[in-house]
Amino acid sequence: MIQFNIKSTEKSLQTAILHKIDNLNKPKGSLGRLEELAMQICLIQQTLEPSLAHPCHLLLGGDHGIEREGVSVSPREVTWQQMINFTHGGGGVNMFCRQHGFKLRIVDVGVDYDLSNIEGIIHRKIARGTKNFLYEPAMSEKEFDQAIQIGCDLVDDCIAEGCRILSIGEMGIANTSPSSIWMHLFTGIPLKDCIGAGAGLDTPGIHHKYEVLSNALANYQATTHHPTPITHIRHFGGFEMIAAIGAMLKAAEKHLVILVDGFIMTACALAAIQLYPAAKDYMIFTHCGDEIGHKRMLDAMGANALLNLGLRLGEGTGALCAFPIVDSAVRMMNEMNNFDNARITKYF
Repeated sequence: MIQFNIKSTEKSLQTAILHKIDNLNKPKGSLGRLEELAMQICLIQQTLEPSLAHPCHLLLGGDHGIEREGVSVSPREVTWQQMINFTHGGGGVNMFCRQHGFKLRIVDVGVDYDLSNIEGIIHRKIARGTKNFLYEPAMSEKEFDQAIQIGCDLVDDCIAEGCRILSIGEMGIANTSPSSIWMHLFTGIPLKDCIGAGAGLDTPGIHHKYEVLSNALANYQATTHHPTPITHIRHFGGFEMIAAIGAMLKAAEKHLVILVDGFIMTACALAAIQLYPAAKDYMIFTHCGDEIGHKRMLDAMGANALLNLGLRLGEGTGALCAFPIVDSAVRMMNEMNNFDNARITKYF
């Protein structure tokens, strides 16, 4: 795996940032989470005048071998069908990107379908889906490194256009399964408490999913003698998920604001933090969805999501919905007057 230079945000500006926030013409602390966000973003960008210039959204697609075990109510062809739908502007992710001014990049990292002739899709296919991790690692070391590099390269392309804030979404049937296993392995929460309905499994379906993932985990533990965070990630992850981890790590290295979406992207953030703990400083956790275990995973990370709208669509839609709140925090820093200029008595 390539190495990143990710350091915790430099805190020397913290006093100056707090002074500016407290001298805006408002009661001290009265803008709550917006003040916390403003502090975080100013520290990420090392400035008292933060910017969310050229917001970009990566939509990463990939299929999963574990889907063959019936762990999802949706068939695998939905992945490629939705990828094509996104190019027509018809997805939830398209609507929210248009609404909030994000540049959308639709990327085939490992979809089990030939999308090479579809205009509007960036072609970075590693393979037509991962292998079935019930029986073997989802990907090789070479494929893992390739997926990480794809994420890095996509972020470099965004930065070259002036991007200061990045959100990431996914399209991959059955990707709640590796997310649940990562959650279990990295937090110690019992596997049964990490597994939910995904795209809509009923109670028997959830039980079957648990049995499959339990067996996959047992097989992995029996055959992997010196497990590490990287082997956990590589054995179970999807190509789109590993690319997301690479994108998060590159974005943190380059001091971008990272908007983390729902259950699957939170699992990717959890994995990224296992590799580089300082990456968390650059992440804003935007939405806690209805998938069982999501709130527990956020709690285990010490993260508090901005929204809880009951979304379980994926695609990065929760991150995009939260963008106006993040934008408000930045506008607070740049557009609100202070007590002196407004000629208002500072009473605290």
